[in-house]
Amino acid sequence: MNSSLDVNQSGFPPFCLLGAVGYSRSLETCVLEVVVILFLTVLIIAGNLVVIFVFHCAPLLHHHTTSHFIQTMAYADLLVGVSCLVPSLFLLHYLDSLDEELTCKVFGYMVSVLKSVSMASLACISVDRYIAITRPLSYATLVTPCRLRVCIVLIWVYSALIFLPSFFGWGKPGYHGDIFQWCADSWKTNPGFSTFIVALLYAPAALTVCFTYGSIFRICRQHTREITQRHARFSSQVEGDKSERGERCEGCPDKRYAMVLFRITSVFYVLWMPYILYFLLESAGLYHHKVASFLTTWLAISNSFCNCLIYSLSNSVFRKGLGRLFSPLVPTCLGCTDSKKALAPVSLRPDPRCQV
Repeated sequence: MNSSLDVNQSGFPPFCLLGAVGYSRSLETCVLEVVVILFLTVLIIAGNLVVIFVFHCAPLLHHHTTSHFIQTMAYADLLVGVSCLVPSLFLLHYLDSLDEELTCKVFGYMVSVLKSVSMASLACISVDRYIAITRPLSYATLVTPCRLRVCIVLIWVYSALIFLPSFFGWGKPGYHGDIFQWCADSWKTNPGFSTFIVALLYAPAALTVCFTYGSIFRICRQHTREITQRHARFSSQVEGDKSERGERCEGCPDKRYAMVLFRITSVFYVLWMPYILYFLLESAGLYHHKVASFLTTWLAISNSFCNCLIYSLSNSVFRKGLGRLFSPLVPTCLGCTDSKKALAPVSLRPDPRCQV
């Protein structure tokens, strides 16, 4: 019989990672864990469905090739949200008939692969923007739709292969499956495998992002300084002033879009850094705590919801697409707005009988 059922039947509280906060023996489930996981699951699924639908409803978002990588991240994060239903249902005893070891391994592997896809996509986005700014004339020939599709396929294949050794007993891919007692107690991390993951995934992705965005902002700052100097030198000439204004505004959209992507990348690594540090410390045997494992893991998973929030706050085109997506849900308000717009010109017209 399942170990969790044995524990519950014996009158003891179930295995809970946050058990250190104290649970009553009368409870049959881990209340805090269920609340946190279900809350994040709803946010992740709803947020990424919104991102996917908005990209389909807003053609202007497809003008940048990075939209393909952003949609890849949205699909991967959506699958993260769907897979998070597994530990939720397990904690609520709906999946007690499943083999705990196999379920734990499959769930931990899937979430690790999906988050690896997001990390690799962010690195590819930074490389794409770097090429667009450093080689604008040859960008269209270097970044083609065919190469984009090949790159996305390689991201998925690479992410699936890099965590595959964990199924053959070499280490543990992460702590996502520690909700299951077998994962937390019996599936141990391995320093060699942890070093392997850091060397082939975490470190290359982080270094790529730092180098590309550092170069991008250095180039933008240099161009801004040159434009400012030329503008000050030829400010007395009207034609020169107009051309400088046009030149300055020409680079604004790319700079704003790069800032949006930089915010997404920064939030990703801010939320993932505690998890990566704990992963390294626990693998080296320097620190181990179940509460820290739970908090850092689900803090990192919460990043799957953040992309939608950052887009809605930073990208005006995304906000317009979001408005078009939800406009059928508020027909009454739209009807009021349309009627006001229709009545406005009539009220502004002067009555011919009042004209002198």
